[in-house]
Amino acid sequence: MTDVQAVLSALEALNQPADRTSFNTANAWLQDFQHSNEAWATCNVLLLSTDSPLLAKLFAAQTFRTKVTYDLNQLDPAFIPPLRDTLLTALESFSSGPKNIVVQLSLALSGLALQFPAWQDVAVQNVIDKFGQNPETVPTLLELLTVLPEEVCSNTKIPVTGEEYKMGSAKLLSANACQITSLLTMYMTAAGVTTAVQSQVFYCLRSWVIAGEITAAAIAETPLLGFAFEALESDALFDAAVDIICDVIHETQELDENMSVIQIIVPRLVQLKPKIALAEDDPDKVKGLAKIFSEAGEVYRLLILQHPETFFPIVEAIGECSASPDLDIVPITFQFWMRLAGSIGKKPSVSPMLLDAYRTLMGVMINHIHFPDDPSKMSPQEADDFRSFRHVMGDTIKDCCFVLGTESCLTKVLEMLTDALAKGNAGDAVSWQDIEAPLFSLRSMGAEIDPSDDHVIPKIMDLMPLLPDHPRVRYSAILVLSRYSEWTSRHPNYIPFQLQFISTGFESSDSEVPAAASHAMVYLCIDCKHDMIPFLPQLHSFLTSVGSRLIQDDRRRLYEAVAHVISAMPMEQAAQSLKTFSVDILGKIHAVAMKNIGPTKQEMQDVADGLENLESMFAIVETFGEVLPTACAGSCQEAWSIFDPLLSKYGTQYDIAERTTRVLRGGLKLFGSAALPVVPSLLTRMSFAFEATGFASYAWIAGRTILLFGEEDSPVMQSAIKDAYERSTSKVVSLLQQKELRDVPDVLEDYLHMVLQLFEKRPDIFFESPVFPMAIRIAIASLSLIHTEVIFASLDVLRGVVTHDSLDPSFKNPPPKFPIYAAVVRQVVNTEGPQFTTDLLNGLVNDFPEESVSIVLTIFRSLAVLWPQQLISWLPGALDRVPMAASFTPAKQQLLDDVTSSISSSQFDKVKKAVGNFHRFSARSKDRRRFARIE
Repeated sequence: MTDVQAVLSALEALNQPADRTSFNTANAWLQDFQHSNEAWATCNVLLLSTDSPLLAKLFAAQTFRTKVTYDLNQLDPAFIPPLRDTLLTALESFSSGPKNIVVQLSLALSGLALQFPAWQDVAVQNVIDKFGQNPETVPTLLELLTVLPEEVCSNTKIPVTGEEYKMGSAKLLSANACQITSLLTMYMTAAGVTTAVQSQVFYCLRSWVIAGEITAAAIAETPLLGFAFEALESDALFDAAVDIICDVIHETQELDENMSVIQIIVPRLVQLKPKIALAEDDPDKVKGLAKIFSEAGEVYRLLILQHPETFFPIVEAIGECSASPDLDIVPITFQFWMRLAGSIGKKPSVSPMLLDAYRTLMGVMINHIHFPDDPSKMSPQEADDFRSFRHVMGDTIKDCCFVLGTESCLTKVLEMLTDALAKGNAGDAVSWQDIEAPLFSLRSMGAEIDPSDDHVIPKIMDLMPLLPDHPRVRYSAILVLSRYSEWTSRHPNYIPFQLQFISTGFESSDSEVPAAASHAMVYLCIDCKHDMIPFLPQLHSFLTSVGSRLIQDDRRRLYEAVAHVISAMPMEQAAQSLKTFSVDILGKIHAVAMKNIGPTKQEMQDVADGLENLESMFAIVETFGEVLPTACAGSCQEAWSIFDPLLSKYGTQYDIAERTTRVLRGGLKLFGSAALPVVPSLLTRMSFAFEATGFASYAWIAGRTILLFGEEDSPVMQSAIKDAYERSTSKVVSLLQQKELRDVPDVLEDYLHMVLQLFEKRPDIFFESPVFPMAIRIAIASLSLIHTEVIFASLDVLRGVVTHDSLDPSFKNPPPKFPIYAAVVRQVVNTEGPQFTTDLLNGLVNDFPEESVSIVLTIFRSLAVLWPQQLISWLPGALDRVPMAASFTPAKQQLLDDVTSSISSSQFDKVKKAVGNFHRFSARSKDRRRFARIE
């Protein structure tokens, strides 16, 4: 009974922990216990003992479920029948609850049945005989029969072969489907049956229907389908009835095969339709009815098209639900309208009834997207939810356009706008919501419009100047122009008006309107970039005069818009235009950089904003190709003459460092080889700046520069690269002496990428530098950081080193320096090997991403080939240093045995297999812990 008491103590510590450490210790102990052979007998005692606390019984039931799934092979086959009997006895003893224990025991029995072929033929009959005769145990039977198909069909962790699964599921499920249908019918109609049991009957039936074992036709031959529709009158059974009706309808998707069932269901649905209006004060009931009709509409949409007169009541019912004022109900119908629209699109002709349904739907959706009379009364969360929902409703408006044609829908919205403006002009009260909602619908239709339309959209454009000057109206109107920019590209005569209309949006005091204006300007310049070229001077003047008054996000988007226009220009003209806009920004940066007195906080923010605007333009223009236009001659040196002093003075400010290095990234791409004259100076500045600050962005630019120019052979370049490597490495070592790894993941990632570029482009500098051992130690240390990008970067460096060609004695005609490389690699690996193997194994057991495992296996194989005896000596200590549960002991010994055997026989590929097996055991263990989480 020692184990029993230990389990009870651990459970008490888990549920009433003195501290976090006690909780973690108890949790780890209990999970290890669940792996053990002793857990079978101990949980048997806990489960059946009357003295065990309820928590212990639940733990025992959960453990049985877990062990049946993962550890049944621990038992001698002779103990399987007694295990079944134990579970059945326990299930009987808990027939009155609690339900969570009944569920766990039912899951355990279901998993056992799938792995116990000798019981499968009679398993279902056995449980019916045992639990089905006594009214007190019928709920337990129904729970077990509900769980059985779910567990058999969905628990992929149960270790059976495909053939075993096929035979087992056939015997347990298919062979019993008819009997289950009859049994459920009997319980549904039994004298004195309670609504609780009837609800269980419906959920049990659902489980077998979802599993595909009981067909809709089989249900239709029993009273169960009728009971389900009648149960909609019962509040207690309503939800269960809705679910089973939806599932039965779903199972009639094969229309031709299920036509006899459909002929039973559809009249029932027609009779149900008036219930929607009667339930208008009960949103939960309307929601359930909406689910039923929407499911029927989706499944029978082809029949709706073929026989609209018969099936149109379903469409009408869904339309009623779509028109509900409760916006939680409305989206239930959206999938139907979308799928029906898709089916209509494949038909040459459509019933007028369906066209009318979509016309009505469009009006309903526009009504729903009206803002409330006083939006200020909405909480911020309610406002966000409503705005998000408007966009979802906008998708349904697009479905209406797809069916009715965009011209018809645009005409309808044009009429709504015209009527609203006419009423306003006549002195009648017109709310801004009555104008904004049609404008929003125009935005939704934007993706469906015909860009060549010359009939309706020009009239809509002509209305824009007549709209009331309300910020919400102006916001939506500007975004209409944004969505219709492709149309504008076919009608460039509207560009002057739109440019003026959008520009006035920047003057609004409502922050959302300028944001919409900057958004619209970007799209106008993207889709109409060729036609916008003549307006570039106007944009330059606008930015010069108004730009300083805009918030930075809007100003940045304007520079993006400018860049799109520049990208459409002829090369020389584009270069000159880019220079014009860039010089404005660079001039302001230069003025700050050259100030003798310290700049103000606002001046530094302006510099950061200017750098961001430059970055945005460079990101869009990207490059002028191999040969730079003459307008760019000398531009790179001129720009660097501004950035260098800026970084010298203010490169210790994080924001300035980030912004400047991002601009440098774009500049290196823009100028390409023309940047070569400034690269040594740039590398030197990056290495000194990184040394001074430890900012990752400096290491990133150094790595990028080495990637682009690392193969240049000039002594000045090589010296700059070597200096950057050594200073950066020393700085990272210094940082790791002051900070934890988890505090500098960005630094490690960018440093390791720089090292990787150095390894690829300048192996002579990489291997021969005195900081090489430090670089490898940094890479090894980085393996313990839970950060995917850092892990991959580190593994890439380490794999490159331990698999380098210089270590291959069979390499023909090796370069002269290979022996030097090999010597330093061997020396470092000999020194760092114990920690290296420890961190690799720790990552495999714990936090390495699955995609990295193949790299780790390659590294282990290389270690086995080149450091065979050392690896054998490193592994035991490494396995001891990695924290692992007691259940890992056999797997650890197996790894040691397999690696030793593989190395001794020079079968090095088997080392990969051995480590791979160890990783799979670890993965299964983690999976098991998630599966068997203790509650």
